[in-house]
Amino acid sequence: MEQKMFTQISPDELGNAMKLIGKDWMLIVARDEQGNKVNGMTASWGFLGVMWNKNVAVCMIRPQRYTYGLVEAADRVSLAFLSEEYRDALRLCGSRSGRDGDKLAEVGLTTEELDGVPVIQEADTVVICRKLYADDLKKDGFLDPSLLAHYKQEDYHRMYVCEIEKVYRKV
Repeated sequence: MEQKMFTQISPDELGNAMKLIGKDWMLIVARDEQGNKVNGMTASWGFLGVMWNKNVAVCMIRPQRYTYGLVEAADRVSLAFLSEEYRDALRLCGSRSGRDGDKLAEVGLTTEELDGVPVIQEADTVVICRKLYADDLKKDGFLDPSLLAHYKQEDYHRMYVCEIEKVYRKV
């Protein structure tokens, strides 16, 4: 497969975060501690914004997800935003674990290294992030009890606040 080329853009050029994350979805991509395996999981919950005078992305990962351990061990991760033609790939990456195989290859996605971080070649936009803060959502923190319906197993997400170091768009 021909390698896709990326050009750096400003985080201000990312576009509508509600659409990018909530409607288009993203892949959170990380590598294992040994550097042998890259995995990505689909996420449709998260945020882009400003915190501590830094451009940040906030990602949410449940503890039972394979990607959780990879992100825990990594200092830096990438977020990949893909075109609609990859919707089926995103669905599979959101419903199947990468623990027992290479689901990225299975759905036709390839990885490369950009700024020392694994990224998805087929992405239209790639965000390189450095973790700044992590904490678990807690049951007693929910002010609207109806939201607990999302946590029937009490498997509350871990929230990662990550500095956006660089943003790349496919040329």
